[in-house]
Amino acid sequence: MSLLTTSWLIVLGVVVLALIYVAFNYFRIKKMPEGTPDMIELSGIIRSGAQTFLKTEYKSIAIVVAVVAVVFTLFVEKTSGITFLIGACMSSIVCVLGMQSATYANVRTSNKARESLSIGETVKVALCGGSISGLAVQGFGMLGFLAVLLCFGGVHHDATSSGLVISSLTCNPYVMRISTYSLGCSIVAMFNRVAGGNYTKAADISSDILGKLRHDLPEDDSRIPNTIADFIGDNVNDIAGNCSDLLESFVATMSASIMIAVTLFQTHGGKVADSTFDATVLFPIILAGCGLVGCLIGLGLANIKKMGDNPSRELDLSTWISAGCTIVFGGVAAYFIFKDVPLYEDFKLGWASPWISSVMGIIAGIAIGIITEYYTSTDHKPTQKLAEMCTEGEAFVVTKGDAVGSRSVLLPVFVIVVALIVSGVICGSYGIAISALGMLAFVGATVSIDAFGPIADNAGGLAEACHLAPDVRKITDKLDAVGNTTAAIGKGFAIGSAAFATVSLIMAYVGNYTAIGEPLQLNFASFFVVAGGILGGALVEYFCAILTDNTIDAAKIMADVGDKQMTQEVLDGKAKPDYNMMIAMAAKEAIHRMVLPSVLALLIPIVGGFILGVEFVGGILVGATIVAIPRAIFMGNSGGAFDNAKKYIEQGMLKGYGKGSAAHKASVTGDTIGDTRKDVVGVALDIFIKLMSTVANTIAPIIRNFRLFG
Repeated sequence: MSLLTTSWLIVLGVVVLALIYVAFNYFRIKKMPEGTPDMIELSGIIRSGAQTFLKTEYKSIAIVVAVVAVVFTLFVEKTSGITFLIGACMSSIVCVLGMQSATYANVRTSNKARESLSIGETVKVALCGGSISGLAVQGFGMLGFLAVLLCFGGVHHDATSSGLVISSLTCNPYVMRISTYSLGCSIVAMFNRVAGGNYTKAADISSDILGKLRHDLPEDDSRIPNTIADFIGDNVNDIAGNCSDLLESFVATMSASIMIAVTLFQTHGGKVADSTFDATVLFPIILAGCGLVGCLIGLGLANIKKMGDNPSRELDLSTWISAGCTIVFGGVAAYFIFKDVPLYEDFKLGWASPWISSVMGIIAGIAIGIITEYYTSTDHKPTQKLAEMCTEGEAFVVTKGDAVGSRSVLLPVFVIVVALIVSGVICGSYGIAISALGMLAFVGATVSIDAFGPIADNAGGLAEACHLAPDVRKITDKLDAVGNTTAAIGKGFAIGSAAFATVSLIMAYVGNYTAIGEPLQLNFASFFVVAGGILGGALVEYFCAILTDNTIDAAKIMADVGDKQMTQEVLDGKAKPDYNMMIAMAAKEAIHRMVLPSVLALLIPIVGGFILGVEFVGGILVGATIVAIPRAIFMGNSGGAFDNAKKYIEQGMLKGYGKGSAAHKASVTGDTIGDTRKDVVGVALDIFIKLMSTVANTIAPIIRNFRLFG
């Protein structure tokens, strides 16, 4: 048994351990009491509605996945359809498991607040539920990746294979399997993000319009028929969609690292030993395994320690422990993997080069989180000043919120640029891919804390809808505010990781179409590249418009239908609205509207490549990435600031103004605008550029010698 295989089996053992811990937490959550009869009834409706949505959605996803798998098997490489299906299955499992665990954890979090009246004890329940999602993302992502490596012979740098139908097509089957595994994850993530985003925000916006603007009711009031659909939406988008999204980023960075390792060896034309190639292939998997161990330590300590009354500090501590362990274990791994092998000249600092690159990614991820928190948290001036501006009316709110979002773009982009440049200087293209992987190596912890947000949000909603005591609502409100910030940080992290992942995927793409032994370059003096770049930027704006239109159109339909149900009998509490009708409507609208934007991302590189070739596609990828990253940061941070400015007023922090005031209604307008930005457009943009890049990597061997024009 080779060293590579032995090492992969050891990492597989860590993955199995993590998944056992996931199962332990899942059954532990299920055993906790749910609370009052009303809480049990409402949580059951939420769980059933979320399950129904996913079942309906996956009927459509299954058709697309099956067709694409058959095409890969027949026309590209005979086993690539299987690896594509493995990727789709891993993403789907994580999506379903994360959503299911969240719908169990939300009511139990609310009940723990009711029973204990302790913030610390309540935080532990929500974080336990979130850890199921987080560790499942990293565990199942690595499980599928290792299955592809172990079952299909690992990775070889000199293998070629012909497709079954296009006999002239040659590709490295090992690279193709990795690429199609990543693509399977990407397609499911895109469908989940687009459909989940439309579902949750159409329900949320329509619920806010009915409750806060048309009928002057409290948030999450059970008399609003759209409320339960809103609760469900938190799970199908912020949990299920986010799990698919981050799993896809994690897998994409591992894939890009290995594809670049293959390209590096081929470019150097045998000037280095096979042991060097083996080391560069092994390190990404070991680094991911080290990160998973770090997450188990960080989340495990949070699970057993006594928590105080500062949820933000406790959650930050878990992240810092996970990141710190990843840095230490990654450094030890890099030393033993690279110390005795001849290295590329790009490795300016010897064996430490890839490790320092990974540290740069980790630092960048944490820094982006801190910056995001500053611009979106109620504890800092940008959101506080935005709340103060609400006293001047809607126009001032929107203008100030846009300024906050635009101002928040520069520092995260600067952090990304610095990390990319430093990683590239000390470790070349391989270093950039490893930097991306470093940021995602402890994704289990970041997703766990991100998932805390929607669980806490649902817990607060259940406390309101089930008329629990004010002391309970006070606890859940505090967790909800913290959850808004963790969700905003999670979105910033997702966007930052997408930037790193996409850059590494673009570099891998150039390597996949460049002839062996030739230098890697994408010629920006070529009009094909420039034209592709311009089109790529425009496509991002068009994609934003489609998602925004879809959400607002669906929200208007749901608000009008829900309004008709709010009869005097319902408003007086003598009858209940038809929740199931609104749940079904939200699902129908979301699934109907998810196809075009998802298929658009899939087809753009294919059509562009076959018509104008590989350089044109390269230009599209670069142009889309340059436009999408600042746009996504703007969308996420302005939306988060709008949301928390409303929370700031609702918590009575703006003296003289509270719920129902003109300032509060102005903040609701801002929040309604921000909802589509942060939970639909911003989070889908990162998958849009990653999916296009992954598709481009997969079809590069096909289109490198073929185009209709030029």
